[in-house]
Amino acid sequence: MGLTSEGSIKYHIWLGHITMALFTAHGLCYVTFWDKTHQISEIFTWNKVGVSNVAGGVALLAGLTMWATTLPFIRRKAFELFFYTHHLYIVFVVFFVLHVGFSYSCIMLPGFYLFLIDRYLRFLQSQQKIRLVSARVLPCEAVELNFSKNPGLCYAPTSIIFINVPSISKLQWHPFTITSSSNTDSDTLSIVIKSSGSWSRALFHKLTSSSPPTHLDVSIEGPYGPASTIFSRHEMLVMVSGGSGITPFISIIRSLLFKANTEGGKAPRVLLICAFKKSIDLTMIDLLLPVSGTAFDTSRLHLQIEAYVTREKQPAMKDRKLLQTLWFKSNALDEPVSAIPFKLENFHSLAEILYNCDGSSIGVLVSGPSKMRHAVASICTSCSTDDIHFESISFSW
Repeated sequence: MGLTSEGSIKYHIWLGHITMALFTAHGLCYVTFWDKTHQISEIFTWNKVGVSNVAGGVALLAGLTMWATTLPFIRRKAFELFFYTHHLYIVFVVFFVLHVGFSYSCIMLPGFYLFLIDRYLRFLQSQQKIRLVSARVLPCEAVELNFSKNPGLCYAPTSIIFINVPSISKLQWHPFTITSSSNTDSDTLSIVIKSSGSWSRALFHKLTSSSPPTHLDVSIEGPYGPASTIFSRHEMLVMVSGGSGITPFISIIRSLLFKANTEGGKAPRVLLICAFKKSIDLTMIDLLLPVSGTAFDTSRLHLQIEAYVTREKQPAMKDRKLLQTLWFKSNALDEPVSAIPFKLENFHSLAEILYNCDGSSIGVLVSGPSKMRHAVASICTSCSTDDIHFESISFSW
């Protein structure tokens, strides 16, 4: 269907809201009817043949509990509560089958069967311990993890993986954008983690402690992402990022670097516009190239970078830390994953930048906070030209 992982989640959210709205309306209509006809005791009937009302009530309560924890302020402030409560889907499905009977529930069983297969395959992959080769620790409290990868594993730019670090939490799995390219980084797979939540802060503190670990157990699910991308169809790419939103663009730039050095050297010109809150966050730009460098000629890719700092008038030079690389020892049980310069100035008008761009096809990609994505979308819409093609990359849901 061509859906990305985050696009599938969006449809999942919409269908979940519609399903629970219909189920809730169904339950309320029956309760209202029984109340008006003085048959309220029907709620507690459990028929061995036909419809069981008690089972339907239990399924509805489980569904309502899941639905309540999907509210944005609960999901974002208490994600673990949302995550663990979502496992009530098992109770919901079992009692739904008991409510309507097995013959009627056969309508939804094929989809549920495919879901179980997917969960089983993901479970098998998650049991493997992946070899963590190195970590690049940035002064902006971000860390790049580099894993050993099977050279035969290919993935498209903007793909994601889920990772689990048992020493921090045996149950928590977190999605991160892959910053490496399977073309330029044949034997490594990289992700960038910004220290922003309790889990990511715990990982950052573990790697920056006075005695950092020499080995770290990590499990992975994925990669998941688009089957292919069409970024190279444009003559020019304008990529706008905010904060850690630069991470999906790192994999795109690396894949375009490969294309510029092969396939006749035909790759679109790239303008990377990145905004950061603090000057120390500019070190994220150092991740454009892999930790081991690259054998490709970087001059073949026409790349221009404009970096902006939005919360500082003067860069803080005191106690400036340098980028640090940690190398990890391998374990016999570990396996590989298988399945530039900048300008510090005032932010220019994006509309003016797009107006001055040359080319019959200009792709505009944006990744970052919601307000930034909407603002860039409005600017692209206001441009009176058919040459601009807009695409938003969002990982918040």
